[in-house]
Amino acid sequence: MHVATRKQGNFHHKSYAEIIRQAGAFIKKNAVLCIAVCAALITCFFVPPDAEYLAYFDFKTLTCLFCVLAVVCAFRNIDFFYILAKKIVRVFKNTRASILALVYITFLGSMLIANDMALLTFLPLGYFVLSTSNKKNYMAFTFIMQNIAANLGGMLTPFGNPQNLYIYTKFNIPTGEFVATMLPPFLLSVALITLCCLVFVKKENIEIEDEKFLLPKTKTAIYTALFVLSIVIVFRVIPFLVGLIVVPLVLLFTDRKALKDVDYGLLFTFVAFFVFSGNMARLPFVARLFESLLASNVLLVSALSCQVISNVPSAILLSQFTADYTSLLVGVNIGGVGTLISSLASLITFREYTTHNPNKAGNYLAVFSAFNFAFLIILTVFELIIL
Repeated sequence: MHVATRKQGNFHHKSYAEIIRQAGAFIKKNAVLCIAVCAALITCFFVPPDAEYLAYFDFKTLTCLFCVLAVVCAFRNIDFFYILAKKIVRVFKNTRASILALVYITFLGSMLIANDMALLTFLPLGYFVLSTSNKKNYMAFTFIMQNIAANLGGMLTPFGNPQNLYIYTKFNIPTGEFVATMLPPFLLSVALITLCCLVFVKKENIEIEDEKFLLPKTKTAIYTALFVLSIVIVFRVIPFLVGLIVVPLVLLFTDRKALKDVDYGLLFTFVAFFVFSGNMARLPFVARLFESLLASNVLLVSALSCQVISNVPSAILLSQFTADYTSLLVGVNIGGVGTLISSLASLITFREYTTHNPNKAGNYLAVFSAFNFAFLIILTVFELIIL
């Protein structure tokens, strides 16, 4: 009997240990989501749930984000972006041109499939190119440039960064005005990234393994149509409810895995921050504080806010206290560079790099900080001058 009791105790001990391990792994993987949920719950004690909570949620933003993420997952499952990127990179025959191609692909990708998806798609390609051509000494630099490209490349389009989609929808910004606002910092970012690659990467011969990939024509056509539908919804041409019905219905038959792979953590992070920011806006002393800070300089406050609480929550929170959407839009975009937590995408790059180079985290952070803060300072000064 004592043996049975001991075995049962060991079983429960292992079960609890496994639960704790899994909980720890979940928190580590979804740190921002957990922080957002905790922040939302804390504010609920000060502002008890009531009918006004329903006004917090921007259902169009959530729907557009879900549709774009789902279609991008479907594209990834047929290796669409990987095949396209490999074909582009193979054209170039030296290290500098190849790294520039990788960075430009990430830049372009962030405009079309959002910054985090662009990194998840193209960072492995960067590792593949550099590792198979014995150019691993450029790994940290390439990953950092891809990271900066992803965070800054997405600024040009309403769907390029999650915070763009939110601000574009909330303030009903005309598309032409949106692009005109973000074009100057976008062009400067392209110039700075190009200059860095030209200065820090030598022109050395490089060879990349040739692999044959074929895209499934039917699925490629279907997913292209769904992507176009998602973008049309973002630009307010058709009601967002159409996408919420059509996209999951089609993927249910063509690629259920894509629906499973959607970053629901990001969607629920938005939901939690909607509650948090909505409740904060209803606290008089908080409202006075943020209104006072933003009265001095919206762009500077929003860019600095990103360094502490990341760009997506900064956009949602600060939008409650200012009508100057132009400065807010620029601030939360250029604020995506800087600290490791200024953009959720930066954590993806850090995780990917340390997976391949577990003993070089400190060196990576030092180089990452040097480049990111240099970009942040230059872009902020530039925008303060022209705005």
